[in-house]
Amino acid sequence: MKVAIVGAGKLGMAVTNTLLGGDHAVTIIDTDDSLLQKVSSHIDVLTVTANAKEVRALRNIGISSYDFLIATTDNDETNLVICSFAKKLGCGKVIARVRDPEHMRQLQFIKDLLNVDYIINPDLEITNEIYKYLVEKYTLSNGIFSSGKISLLEFNANRYKALIDLPITEFSNVLPGMLAVGISRNGKVIIPHGGDVIIKDDGLYVVGEKEPIQALSKKVHERGKYTDLQKVMIMGGGKTGFYLAEKLSDYGASVKIIERDKNRCFYLSTHLDDVMVLNGDATDLQLLEEENLDGMDAVVTCTGFDEDNLLLALTAKQHGIEDVIAKVSRRSYAEIISAMGIDMALNPIDIVTSIILRLVQGNKKVLSSQLIQGQAEIMEVYATPHMDILGVPLKDLELPKSVIIAAIHRGNQVIIPNGDTVIEEDDRLLMLSLISDIASTEKLLKDSSKLGFFKGL
Repeated sequence: MKVAIVGAGKLGMAVTNTLLGGDHAVTIIDTDDSLLQKVSSHIDVLTVTANAKEVRALRNIGISSYDFLIATTDNDETNLVICSFAKKLGCGKVIARVRDPEHMRQLQFIKDLLNVDYIINPDLEITNEIYKYLVEKYTLSNGIFSSGKISLLEFNANRYKALIDLPITEFSNVLPGMLAVGISRNGKVIIPHGGDVIIKDDGLYVVGEKEPIQALSKKVHERGKYTDLQKVMIMGGGKTGFYLAEKLSDYGASVKIIERDKNRCFYLSTHLDDVMVLNGDATDLQLLEEENLDGMDAVVTCTGFDEDNLLLALTAKQHGIEDVIAKVSRRSYAEIISAMGIDMALNPIDIVTSIILRLVQGNKKVLSSQLIQGQAEIMEVYATPHMDILGVPLKDLELPKSVIIAAIHRGNQVIIPNGDTVIEEDDRLLMLSLISDIASTEKLLKDSSKLGFFKGL
C-alpha cells in the first residue's frame, strides 16, 4: 500500500516506522529539509521537502496514486486543508490529526464539508481509555472479550487466591485449558513468559473457550467497585484535561482541574460546566493539601511535561489515592513507571499509531482489534499461505517478547496453544501485542509474497 505522511514529528515518525514493518511504501512530506535529512539517514523511506498545503506539491508526488494520506502536523487547520486537497486530487483515503475541542463539536460537518475520511484526536482517545478505567473499571467491555468460541477474561489475581505466587508455567495446572496472556502490574501491561510469576494485585488477562471462561467470570467478576467514583483531581488543563473533565462531569463526578496558566484557566472555566478550575502549580504540595488531595478517589496527571506528570503521580500515590493515571509520552520512562506503582500510564503516540494502522489496514487485514489499558491490543487475524509463521512449532518461532498467540480457531476446533502448536493455513488467530512495539508485530505477520497476508471472511 502506498502512504503519504505529512509531518515528520513524533507521531509522523511513529506511524512511518510501523507501516514500514508491514512493507508499505511510505513518503514523508515536511517543510524542514534538515529534519528530513536526518530521517532519510536512519530509515529507507522517500522524503519530500515541500509544503503539502500547496496543490502543486501534492501533484508533484502523484498524490492520486496514493492509497492514503495522513496529516500529522501540529496545526489542526493545516491537517484538514491538506487532507481536503489530497482527497480532491484523487488520493484514496485521508486521515487528519485534529485536537481542538471546537472542531470536535462539529466533527461530522467538517468531515462532510472537507471530504475527510477519518479524524483522529489523540487527547480524546486517551480520555476514552482513562474513562473506561475509572468509571467502567474494566478495559474490556464488562471484563470479557469474545470471538467465536474463544473468550478473554480480565480480573484481579486477588479474586482467585490459588494464582498468587504461581509461576506462569504452572498456570494450566490451576486453570486447565486456559492461558494467561497478559499481566497488568504497577501501571504496565506485560506479556508473560516462562520465568514470570503472578503476584498479589496483578491484573490478569486469561484466554480460553467461552463456556469455561464465563464460568470463571462468575467467580472472579467484581461488580460496582467504581460506581461510587465521586471526586477526581486532574493536574493539567490542556486538551486531555479538558476532554476528561467534561466526560467525568457528565458522568456525575466532582472534578477539579489545577492549571498554572491563567488564560487557560479562563478558557476552561467558561467552556466547562460544573467543573472547579484552580489557577496554581500542581507541584505545590501545600496547594494540593489545601484542595483535599487525600480525599480524592482518583488523580490524573496530564500536564505537558512527562517529568511533572510522573512526579505528581508519585505524590498522589504516596497520599494513598486508589487510582492514579499519568500521561507519559517517552517510552524510556516505562521502567520508572513500573517501579513507581502508578495504576496506569498512557502514551498518546502509541495509542494513535495503533488506531491509524488499523484504519490503513482496514478489516481485510485485521478482522477486529481492541485496546487493553491503552498499552496492548487484542487482534484477530487469518493465517494465509504466505505467512512465515506457518508450519513451525511456536517454540521454534522467534516471536517478539511483546507478542503472544493467545488462541486459535481451526474450523470448529478451539486450540489454546503451547510450544508444540503449529499454525496452519486458514487458522484464525487471536493475538495479544504491546502497542509500544507494534512495528515488530507487523514484521512478524508480514506477507512474504507481498500479496496480502490476511484473508477476508
